[in-house]
Amino acid sequence: MTSSLSKDLIFLILQFLDEEKLKDTLHRLEQESGLFFNWKYFEELVLDGNWDDVERYLSGFIKVDDNRYSMKIFFELRKQKYLEALDKLDRTKAVDILVKDLKVFASFNEDLFKEITQLLTLENFRENEQLSAYKDTKTARAIMLVELKKLIEANPLLREKLQFPNLKTSRLRMLINQSLNWQHSLCSNPRQNPDIRTLFVDHNCRNPSDSFPQLQGSSPLISSIPKADGFLPTGANGPFQPSASIQTPLSSWISVPPTVNHPVVSGGLAGFGLANPSIGIPKGPGDSDDAFNKTRFPGVSDRFMLPGSNPGQSHGATGNPTDELPKTVSRTLDQGSLATSMDFHPVHQTLLLVGTNVGEISLWEVSSREKLVSRNFQVWDIGASSMMLKATLIKDPSVSVKRILWSPDGSSFGVAYSKHMIQLYTYYGGSEIRQHLEIDAHVGSVNDIAYSNPTKQLCVITCGEDKTIKVWDAVTGTKLFTFEGHDAPVHSVCPHNKDNFHFIFSTSMDGKIKAWLYDLMGPRVDYDAPHHSCTTMLYSADGKRLFSCGTSKDGESHVVEWNENEGIVKRAYQGFYKRSQGIVQFDTTKNRFLAAGDDYAIKVWDMENARLLTIIDAEGGLPACPRIRFNKEGSLLAVSANENRIKILATADGLRLMRTYENQSLICSRNAPETITKNGGTRNLEDTKPRIVTADANTTKILKFTEISETAHLRLLRLSSVITTDKISRLMYTNSGTAILALASNAIHLLWKWPQGGKSTTKFAPQLVQPLSGILMTNDLTGAKSEDAVPCFALSKNDSYVMSSSGGKISLFNMMTFKTMTAFMCPPPVATYIAFHPKDNNIIAVGMNDSSIHIYRIRVDEVTSKLRGHSNRITGLAFSNLLDTLVSTGADAQIITWNSERWERQKNCFLQIPAGKRPAGLSDMQVQFHQDQIHFLVVHETQLAIYETTNLQCEKKWVLGESSTPISHATFSCDSQLVFASFFDGIIRIFGASNLQIQCQINPTAYLPTDVSSCAVYPVVVAAHPQYPNQFAMGLTDGGVLVFEPLEPDSKWGMPPPVENGLPISIQTTPPVSAACLDQPQG
Repeated sequence: MTSSLSKDLIFLILQFLDEEKLKDTLHRLEQESGLFFNWKYFEELVLDGNWDDVERYLSGFIKVDDNRYSMKIFFELRKQKYLEALDKLDRTKAVDILVKDLKVFASFNEDLFKEITQLLTLENFRENEQLSAYKDTKTARAIMLVELKKLIEANPLLREKLQFPNLKTSRLRMLINQSLNWQHSLCSNPRQNPDIRTLFVDHNCRNPSDSFPQLQGSSPLISSIPKADGFLPTGANGPFQPSASIQTPLSSWISVPPTVNHPVVSGGLAGFGLANPSIGIPKGPGDSDDAFNKTRFPGVSDRFMLPGSNPGQSHGATGNPTDELPKTVSRTLDQGSLATSMDFHPVHQTLLLVGTNVGEISLWEVSSREKLVSRNFQVWDIGASSMMLKATLIKDPSVSVKRILWSPDGSSFGVAYSKHMIQLYTYYGGSEIRQHLEIDAHVGSVNDIAYSNPTKQLCVITCGEDKTIKVWDAVTGTKLFTFEGHDAPVHSVCPHNKDNFHFIFSTSMDGKIKAWLYDLMGPRVDYDAPHHSCTTMLYSADGKRLFSCGTSKDGESHVVEWNENEGIVKRAYQGFYKRSQGIVQFDTTKNRFLAAGDDYAIKVWDMENARLLTIIDAEGGLPACPRIRFNKEGSLLAVSANENRIKILATADGLRLMRTYENQSLICSRNAPETITKNGGTRNLEDTKPRIVTADANTTKILKFTEISETAHLRLLRLSSVITTDKISRLMYTNSGTAILALASNAIHLLWKWPQGGKSTTKFAPQLVQPLSGILMTNDLTGAKSEDAVPCFALSKNDSYVMSSSGGKISLFNMMTFKTMTAFMCPPPVATYIAFHPKDNNIIAVGMNDSSIHIYRIRVDEVTSKLRGHSNRITGLAFSNLLDTLVSTGADAQIITWNSERWERQKNCFLQIPAGKRPAGLSDMQVQFHQDQIHFLVVHETQLAIYETTNLQCEKKWVLGESSTPISHATFSCDSQLVFASFFDGIIRIFGASNLQIQCQINPTAYLPTDVSSCAVYPVVVAAHPQYPNQFAMGLTDGGVLVFEPLEPDSKWGMPPPVENGLPISIQTTPPVSAACLDQPQG
């Protein structure tokens, strides 16, 4: 079958067979259809040694001679079967396997076949050196499965068949149920509880006197009532009669509208397709709360439930339901300004974000009443902002927070402001927040912000005073969609996903509700909110029930539940006895309770009862319409209070939760800096700004920095070595940060390790690792020419092996034993740069001196792609895991981006070399990605430059002055806040990455002996520690390796000097040599 629907049907049948536990039939259909390769089943067959079944199952997907991967899969399986026969001393069976199964591979590799045949002559095949590690059968099968999985994932005939479609449980049953509902809706005399006896004929409600058509023979499908786990009874969703007023349901947005215009009962949002608002919510001054509960279709009760809900559901044990609500005031926070928006962290549920009316954002640990972070509104990059925003801020600089919200996983949060802007922060735990993105999103106020994930990439949704809704990529800030159609400012957005069907509800100030798909087809729903109120929509935590809360211009407020299937109000909640003095806000919790801030209190309803359940006054002191927010478990409730305070209400569970975190906080605070205070105390985090912002730079401005000229003013460690080496050509920390690996120009590797369990520090020296065998990791120099040699290496993510070259073959070394595992790619061409693929350690990119880039797959020993575009040797390679991009730099001063999945060229540009400098072909250029995986650093002997990847635009650069010595190397710190750079005159400069301004300069006199000239010895390569942002190492021309740290353990490079006896230590604070040298950042 080749049609898409036929394949879908097979997948549905596979799901049905699996649910019915018809395993043999299930796997037979998998094999015969060839649509889904069940790795779990295959794994079981291999571990059980059912070799015939293994090959039979495989044959439904691949053949031996399909490709190299398929051949290797079959070979590994048959080799294992052969070895097991030898291990059992069953030579007859082994010979049979050799002749029937393995001989087919002789035509591809005759030497290998001969070697396998020779195993028959050995008493124990483990005498063969390559098989000496073979243990028992069970272990060997498990090891082979690891290799097989990699081969299967790499095989183009299999890798797309490993993932079963994401289907809702019992999808086939659901479709049949929908069909039966549809058939029932067409019955001329529909019964309330139809009797469905068979699927073999169309359903039709008949008179009691009519005989029901019977099938010949017995059938297990014939039954008056399906079993509990079988097809849902057609009455489960209340089939209803056609109505002339019903329009095309929302379920038809993504398909061709049905020819018969009837609603489908079990669609996710079907009824919101109603074109006539009068069918839904009544209008006019005579409307009452009771009017909201009127049924809109014959046969459908007011208690019509969403699919999956149970009208008779009990919410717990007997007792007072209000006991489950947070009512006890346990904490009071002094915010300092009026809270306008709050949100609890989705994981650490005592962390509370607060936004205020003066633009302040705060992060509170409510258990300890500690304000961890406080930031006032500030435009991060005023130069990139629109002229309209600049003019608005000049006219009226006051800004308030309209909405603050955590991302779904709590790793970031977004802030919407009353003037144009949204700002996204990354959260690293504790008090560590860092700037991520700033977007000039709307003209006027940004009224709401929300997160959604309609594709694999997280998105941010905003709405604003300019009557639009916009969707942004949460990582890059790229605008993906703009939805226009409201006639008034958009008040709120509510994105949702139902059965992988993504949509957005939006509400506007004029009381309109619209719904949008992620396309450019306009609104799919145009509907009136109750009383044309300014409304907010919200789903229950389980995503099954939809509510809205709003207030009209006349102060009439409402909270209602919607029937998504029919687009009408299902239940209107009572309890708004007075006109509200502001727009009422609400929240839901525990899939049971609704709460709204109104009339100087918090009103609470049980979702199943329209009558008001209780009123919580929070011991008084609340504003007319307090802001409220539950934490995820519903054990805490944050409420805005008078005098710029926030009250934290708690249940018994909430009190225990806060005590737990408070105890942890007290333990941690014993080692915390003294600057941290409670009850409103703040921590200044302005020095952590990972977002790369191009600030307006004045090239003639004199900027001061700290200059270190004495060893006493820093912490320095020179690593000792008994091995004589030349210049250190390459240097890096291991990914664990506990060792340093160096490659000298004479092709020898040196590895220093700090003691196991100890952290890398300058306080004590690491030991040079030397195996007992005396082996040194020395690169293969076969075919190497000194004039072509460019030492390069790359370390695997798990630190277990290193790829390295010094002008000859590329060598693969075991980092534990120092043994050479293999050597490959004999020159020419010569490897000049090596980089591991971030998603697969078995793929490396190798830059060559002939200007090409080879994509090499280690597992199959094959170059699968060759990338061409440079005109001179490759000098740098870097992968972005986020953007699936490879960036390459060459001695031709060219920068090229490549797609790292399809290996296609994307964009290119040339580095601008200052006039008078030597030709680009004589100098190297390196590249390294920023921590955000969007920007990258380019290092050239004349300059440092930071680029944005997608547009390949230079956002910031620092250029050498005419009389300055060239840059030898540079690298980001591990948090990408600093750039460590070395120069040929021995000077080390530390730059702020956000503006490329010098923060600290270390002169050669601080780290070189007095009898050594910096002209003869200087650093040529820099490495940054992977966890400690202020520790870095330098490799010198004399073969030495130095580790640097600031003088004080908790200090940073460029901080003010420490104080001794009331007087500062004498560290010179110096401006650059002169403004004319142009040693300044350039925007």
